Amino acid sequence: MPYRPSKQFRKTLIGTGVTVVLAGLNAPATIGFAQERLHDYRISRPAYKARYGSWQIMDVPSQYQTNAIHAALLHTGKVLLIAGSGNNQEQFDAGTFATILWDPADNSFERVPTPEDLFCAGHAQLADGSMLVAGGTARYEVLEGKVKRAGGAMRVKNENPDKPRTFPEGTRFRSPSGTEYASTASVLVPRAEKEADDETGEVTVTASEAVVFVEAVEEGEEYVTDDPAQYEIVGLGGEDADNLYGLAEKLTLDKQDFQGIKDSFEFDPVAEKYVRVDPMDKARWYPTLVTLPDGRVLSVSGLDEVGKILQGDNEIYDPRKRSWSTGPKRYFPTYPALFLFEGDKLFYSGSNAGYGPADKGRVPGIWDLSANTFEKVDGLKDPDQLETSSSLLLPPAQDRKVMVLGGGGVGESEKSTERTAIVDLTADNPVYRDGPDLPEPTRYLNSVILPDDTVFTTGGSRDYRGRSDSDILAAQIYDPRSGEFTEAAAPEVGRNYHSEALLLPDGRVATFGSDPLYADKDNTRLGTFEKRIEVYTPPYLHGERGENRPVIGDGPLRLERGGEATYATPDADRIATARLMRPSAVTHVTDVEQRSIALGLDRGPDGVTVSVPDDGSLIPPGWYMLFLTDEEGTPSVAKWVHLP
Repeated sequence: MPYRPSKQFRKTLIGTGVTVVLAGLNAPATIGFAQERLHDYRISRPAYKARYGSWQIMDVPSQYQTNAIHAALLHTGKVLLIAGSGNNQEQFDAGTFATILWDPADNSFERVPTPEDLFCAGHAQLADGSMLVAGGTARYEVLEGKVKRAGGAMRVKNENPDKPRTFPEGTRFRSPSGTEYASTASVLVPRAEKEADDETGEVTVTASEAVVFVEAVEEGEEYVTDDPAQYEIVGLGGEDADNLYGLAEKLTLDKQDFQGIKDSFEFDPVAEKYVRVDPMDKARWYPTLVTLPDGRVLSVSGLDEVGKILQGDNEIYDPRKRSWSTGPKRYFPTYPALFLFEGDKLFYSGSNAGYGPADKGRVPGIWDLSANTFEKVDGLKDPDQLETSSSLLLPPAQDRKVMVLGGGGVGESEKSTERTAIVDLTADNPVYRDGPDLPEPTRYLNSVILPDDTVFTTGGSRDYRGRSDSDILAAQIYDPRSGEFTEAAAPEVGRNYHSEALLLPDGRVATFGSDPLYADKDNTRLGTFEKRIEVYTPPYLHGERGENRPVIGDGPLRLERGGEATYATPDADRIATARLMRPSAVTHVTDVEQRSIALGLDRGPDGVTVSVPDDGSLIPPGWYMLFLTDEEGTPSVAKWVHLP
């Protein structure tokens, strides 16, 4: 692209050239400085920005810098950044849990009291715009070789049908040999179930059960046991000692995984506070939450209170009752990418965030919640590299096409893939078909739907958690109509594990977080969490296009499925599309909330009338951003509208 450097810049280059001759062996560093100056000049040119877009690192005061593990856009226009303990053991031990509200309109920040460690929870928007946040962290992992006290799951039994029993943290369980183990959390054991036979009057009592993690009261191999046994609860006597006891299969020095919590909250975006609601039945760490057509929310997968992956125990939250009930039973690895697409059907793209065996629950398919059936979808290249992949419902959502991008091998594998693939869920026999390759193998790629029906993808790394300095400082835009990627401006900040990206109401894209394992190519220095916020401004907001954006004027705040609404605009004659865009709620590059719905459009002399599809599986209840886009693909600033 032609450009004209300033006189001062030409002098810099001339001076640098002289230095190159004199510096000898220092030439690479000097040339690198000149190339950096040249690059900075090039990307600052209006013509470059109009073609590739631009990036800006936001000024975040130190007191508001946080380890952003979760990011969700609220209907107030603010972004909810949840860190919890932020993958920091010291913060967890101190009970220091963080939530930050960022207002991108004026780049202001505020702290929100955080009641529990919501690190690695799940989240989804409710019909009234509140953000349901469920699960989180009860205990950090202890790696193999560092476990000093034998531990494991203790099943606490209650044979008393008349009353439940709560045992506090630190309750001791004594083995037949006399060794003792203490619980690491409190546990509520329900009353036993009692049933009388109608004919004989015979009463059957079935013991209830709850599970808690226990560890030896002292260090040492002598506390290790592989033998199943019954444990008495220290301090109980009489009938209580007979009715209440523990059962453990084995207590070992093996690796102890993260453990989940049952706590659930609704974050009120207007009051800007967490509101506690009924807990889940199962503790969950790394769950996915999916909004259903009727506004209820399905919670799937996760690690339980003893660090074991749940074997298909899913739950459904009813926001009217603020309580949970049992959902259809089906196993998935943690943070599965599940997309509502038709009726009560969800599509599992295969993307996930890792925990669980490599040979179980990794195959993509269609899950019919009503019948609880699962239809496998084949055709995916590199099916062993779906962990840490990105996936999304391509725009517009009516097309019911899902794209999966990149990914890596299970666990700490060095494998990664440049593969993308697309499945058309309207086909009689849906199968994945190859899409265009990414520029290089990538895991942890963030993908964001834009108002012009394209998809912005950015960041990621080639290796596990950016190992070996493998962050990818690149971005590209995918156009579903052409089926091709085009280059976008490169970010300055690398993003891998624990990174997020989401669309803002003004049409820009904000990126957060990154949790690299190491800070150097040789993997000798530990990495530090990336706290900077970097915002991408797409080409459609630069140059004449950005200066001549469509404007949405007055119109209804509330829309109805199957209904119409008229909005004033001075740009009616050039409006080409209208889109409802559901705001993102993303963690671990898993965002099953974002979607873009095409609206019917009629242009009048002073406004446009939009028609809304009558399909709750296409448009679940909640708040949406209404974008009007002109014939060049330039979007308006969004207007928030509510579909109850």
